[in-house]
Amino acid sequence: MRIALAQINTWVGDLAGNVERCLAAIESARNQKADLVILPEMAIPGYPPRDILFDASFTAAVAAATTDLASMTADGPPVVVGTLWPADQTLHHHPGLYNAAVLLSGGEAQLAAAKRLLPAYDVFHEPRWFLPGPPLPPVSIAGRRLGFLICEDMWDEGYPVHPPADLLAAEAEMLICLSASPYRRQILSERLYHARRSGCPLVYVNLCGATDELIFDGRSFVLNEAGEVIAQLAAFEEEVRVVDLDSSETTEQPQITTNQPEPPVEELYQALVLGVRDFARKNQLDRAFLGLSGGIDSALVAIIAAEALGPARVTAVAIPSRYTDPRSTAYAETLAANLGIGFDVVSLETMHSAVEVTLGPLLDGGTTAENVQARLRGMILMSYVNRYGGLLLNTSNKTELSLGYATLYGDMAGTLCPIADVTKPQVIALTQWLASTRRNLIPSFIIERPPSAELRPDQIDPFNYTEVSPAIENLVQANHSNPALRRSEYKRWQMGVILKVSDKAFGTGRLMPITRR
Repeated sequence: MRIALAQINTWVGDLAGNVERCLAAIESARNQKADLVILPEMAIPGYPPRDILFDASFTAAVAAATTDLASMTADGPPVVVGTLWPADQTLHHHPGLYNAAVLLSGGEAQLAAAKRLLPAYDVFHEPRWFLPGPPLPPVSIAGRRLGFLICEDMWDEGYPVHPPADLLAAEAEMLICLSASPYRRQILSERLYHARRSGCPLVYVNLCGATDELIFDGRSFVLNEAGEVIAQLAAFEEEVRVVDLDSSETTEQPQITTNQPEPPVEELYQALVLGVRDFARKNQLDRAFLGLSGGIDSALVAIIAAEALGPARVTAVAIPSRYTDPRSTAYAETLAANLGIGFDVVSLETMHSAVEVTLGPLLDGGTTAENVQARLRGMILMSYVNRYGGLLLNTSNKTELSLGYATLYGDMAGTLCPIADVTKPQVIALTQWLASTRRNLIPSFIIERPPSAELRPDQIDPFNYTEVSPAIENLVQANHSNPALRRSEYKRWQMGVILKVSDKAFGTGRLMPITRR
């Protein structure tokens, strides 16, 4: 049997576009002589649609799009696609839907599986929109009995009585899992662990692309009965590949280890580039601006942005003050030239002096005076966005946000925060890796200088990041808190969209109250 794994990049709410993306994948699979085509979870509405599902006109349009796709693929191989399906229950304040895998064959749509395990942790809130599906038997396709799972159905070992995967494995020759599993550290090894538990051959098709803070890494795979990987698709790229399941050949085993303390830096970099690229593309933002200070954080964001959007669509702005080391601006300009991105210099002094006169005694010479500078820089950067369009990229890292070491309405400004789920040590590791693989790109001054906001003479960040960063990150990952985290909670509620690359990021997966004892 030849199964096509169609690892595609869908857009939430773009029903016509998603149908076209599905059709293109199906046509590619047909040309490769596939007997069956598998598309990811929620491929037609896009994932995650969240509260759009409370709009009955949207769910009706998804049903119509599913029917249209069935009719347009009537003369091709059977297709299983992730979409919505109405549940047999009517509830108040609930859409009453199944997260479904639907078989398209002969122009008709048939429910193959409805997701039974609905995640309600971290960024997942699926019981808000979906109902658990009923147990459904395997489906016979091309002479094989295939059991269908949807994402979480493959994962939960603690499910009462029998997990769906174990139940289906007893009846099916093969399991097929449609997934929209976001990227985070060690996620591939976890997927393979759960896929192997059933002891049954398994095809896993994952979404690729990014939506808001979630990045989907693809890396779809096929396991044989022995749990060996016989095919694995690309990371962070769309791909349609047909796998002959009757072939005994296996691929080279992926280099996957358990309990890896950090993801490979290249993998993390690829995730961040995809997150920035899709956020700009899917929100039709044609260019990006950022403040380039001569420090390591903004340098990393500039490199990510240049690769994600193309150098011609990125402009860096240096805003030196009376306290800025002249080398900071000089080496920021060198980096911008090496990247081929736009570069402007706007002196802060005129605005800074005017504010000192206006505010007078309100500037106490301490943090108030420092924060004014950060806020003036934010105003300058937002003026670029207002004048030329596009978006402002924030350059704060996760350690700074955890400690509250950031100025509200100043250096916290920005629509998208590419590295706000990346700790300071990870920023350093990423930048050092980039410097080693792209020689002469990053001036050594940027990497070697002590971290500084340059808001007063000879200022150095008041933390030993090597010690404090892992300690505070452990608290975040455990969903715990401490006084520093609690004091700055109100700031993080006002941050832009933070690309999620760890198990626990600031954002929709960490809903801590601001007001508490």
